[in-house]
Amino acid sequence: MGTTGVATHTKTARSAACHGPAQAASANLPSIAIVGNPNVGKSVLFHLLTGVYVTVSNYPGTTVEISRGTSKLGGKEVVVIDTPGMYGLMPITAEERIARRILLDEQPDVVVHVVDAKNLERMLPMTLQLIEAGLPLVLVLNLMDEAERLGVQVDADALGGALGIPVVATALARGRGAEQVRQAIAAILRTSVERGAAAAQVSIDYPPYIGAAITSVARALRGKYRLSRWTMALLLLQRDDDIAALVGEREPEAKDALQAVAAERARLAQPPELLVALALHHTTRRILSAVLVLPEETPNGFAEQLGAAMTRPLTGVPILLLTLYLVYQFVGVLGAQVLVDFLENTLFGAYINPWVDHWLAVLLPWEAVRQLIGGEYGIITLGVRYAFAIVLPVVGTFFLAFSVIEDSGYLPRLAMLIDRLFKKIGLSGRAVIPMVLGFGCDTMATIVARTLETRRERVISTLLLALAIPCSAQLGVMLGLMSGKPQLLAAWALIMAGVFLLVGYLAAQVTPGERPTFYMELPPLRYPTAKNVLVKTLARMEWYFREVLPLFVLASVIIWLGRLTGLFDVAINALMPVMRWLGLPDAAAPAFLFGFFRRDYGAAGLYDLRGVFSDGQLLVATVTMTLFIPCIAQLAVMVKERGAKTALGIVAFIFPFALLVGGLLHRLLGWLGVS
Repeated sequence: MGTTGVATHTKTARSAACHGPAQAASANLPSIAIVGNPNVGKSVLFHLLTGVYVTVSNYPGTTVEISRGTSKLGGKEVVVIDTPGMYGLMPITAEERIARRILLDEQPDVVVHVVDAKNLERMLPMTLQLIEAGLPLVLVLNLMDEAERLGVQVDADALGGALGIPVVATALARGRGAEQVRQAIAAILRTSVERGAAAAQVSIDYPPYIGAAITSVARALRGKYRLSRWTMALLLLQRDDDIAALVGEREPEAKDALQAVAAERARLAQPPELLVALALHHTTRRILSAVLVLPEETPNGFAEQLGAAMTRPLTGVPILLLTLYLVYQFVGVLGAQVLVDFLENTLFGAYINPWVDHWLAVLLPWEAVRQLIGGEYGIITLGVRYAFAIVLPVVGTFFLAFSVIEDSGYLPRLAMLIDRLFKKIGLSGRAVIPMVLGFGCDTMATIVARTLETRRERVISTLLLALAIPCSAQLGVMLGLMSGKPQLLAAWALIMAGVFLLVGYLAAQVTPGERPTFYMELPPLRYPTAKNVLVKTLARMEWYFREVLPLFVLASVIIWLGRLTGLFDVAINALMPVMRWLGLPDAAAPAFLFGFFRRDYGAAGLYDLRGVFSDGQLLVATVTMTLFIPCIAQLAVMVKERGAKTALGIVAFIFPFALLVGGLLHRLLGWLGVS
């Protein structure tokens, strides 16, 4: 199948595979690993196979926390593993390293490679690598509906014949082809009771000298690996440090193999990375020439023009401002005003809280117990009220709006738009992912920041998330506080943006490490599907009830204990000088004390005082509370992800900085004559 002057390497997919001791998953059940580029539908397939939802995002990063589920395939119960996005077996990003570790450590019985049917020339090289590595493979040509709309025609059966593996054409978001994928996986499980039973072959058009170099290194390997020796040698030649470390760990005599790598690299006239990429590209084009028909002209419809406009500053900035305005109308007006007013004033204020206090007085003679449940700081009258009446409506509307935005494909374009600005603060446009996620939950966003390229980026992004990005619950309360006062909201937004950029710029100057590069997959703009949006919103709401609601209840109990022992009053008195520095009334002290437990809890405390504050005091209070120390959950994740020293250093900076900014803002407003 090769051309003149090109050596053809033929590989039996699983019979040549080497694998170490099995790391059994879930009581030794067969395992299925779903792999592929970001934004191709891996998480959709995971959901269809298992019924367990993982956020379906149009950007990489949401599946870094590896998700597992179980499914019945061919009468067998199997474990399904959802992996982070990867572009090939030679990793560049943290996501790719994690995904490859799954292939090496989990030893999946079937690997399902999901690709975008519109971009086969770019994605099929990874398929060739997976087959060459000896992995039992099913290829899923997803997004066929979009490919057909653009005039792309793929003969899935012919492609499967050329590759020697099952190939299934699907549009998974619409349910098309899902059953065929299940059948293809079940067929491999039935015919592969023991590893090495498959006979799939692939031919890669390597030049003779690179083929000889790979063979020389492969012969020097003696250990057992999940990937074929050929692939292990290929990765070693490309200076894959992780594979070199694995070989050194498995083979005491690995010195021979590593010496062979150095010798063969010295003989090659060009870097092997380039030679391998060219060979994969040449083979891909040869295979696709017989199975793929592309449209004569590249479509340039409204969606394509709008997508391009979103990435250019001249048009992208107005689109961003329009998006923010629409989100504000939905979240800030409908959620933070209409729904909060009904739940807070009508439902809880007029009915639930008076009813609870009445029956507590009738049934319980103990004042201390009554104060635990009702009264000013009770579990129901304060904790549950904050969670359901003040925070929940805003969180719900925000999650719904955010799901629509991410399902449309807008977020990656926003990343491209702000990449140049983010470079000034030591980040790349890719960091827009955790930053935008932070408006949903800073804790989750801090975890996602691990996908950033360098440690320097991860530290800077963690600092900015903790300092200047309010989570959805806190943001919603702030919007409710300043509803009907657009001038205050604009001032607050400008101050927060200024702090974000200033601290980010200063952090970029003092934080050591290499500067980031930027690359990101751009999915097509899509109409958000109602099912995807609803499922994502419900999944996030489930997270809210599971993770956040108990913390509100716990905070009420802690406050009750503090009041019972007198420690609450001691802490309030200790905060009085701080309130005077900020120019706030003494009644604001409990809200800032609440903020030690959760910032959104503290913001909800400010909401109860909205009729007490003047406009100037309201601005100072909201700015200071937004900049306040991170919540307990976020702090715990910061310690886990960045280390105790870095996390405590960030907190030691944030607390005095927030009070400094708030105090200076109070004095500036006084100088300007704003009360």
